[in-house]
Amino acid sequence: MGYTLHGLDKCDTCAKARRWLDRHGVDYRFIDYRAQRPEPDTLRDWARQIGGWDKLVNKSGPTWRNLLPQRKNPASDAEWTLLIREHPPLLRRPLVLRGDALLGVGFNERLFGGWFADAALTSNGHSTK
Repeated sequence: MGYTLHGLDKCDTCAKARRWLDRHGVDYRFIDYRAQRPEPDTLRDWARQIGGWDKLVNKSGPTWRNLLPQRKNPASDAEWTLLIREHPPLLRRPLVLRGDALLGVGFNERLFGGWFADAALTSNGHSTK
């Protein structure tokens, strides 16, 4: 069961998370939201696992602030998935999975220390996709 980090290649928080994983020898794969947009079923699953769309979407960033007002009130899962697929930076990041299980979103050393405490230190690198 491997780890996957979803985020944006140019995101400073994602870069910090990736450096932490590399320093601690955690084997993971990084997927950029823009290059490989999550499928609607995946987005719905993540929203369910994390406790809803409001916990999955970053409403404090410039992408959200620049949306037209009528786009800021999706009324269905279909509207949420369309909005996120059109604007991948809306997803909080990094989003961390162990296998198919969502560990959570965000980065700080304590959080990652807990999530990856049992990670096998099998390599010094990581794979990207």
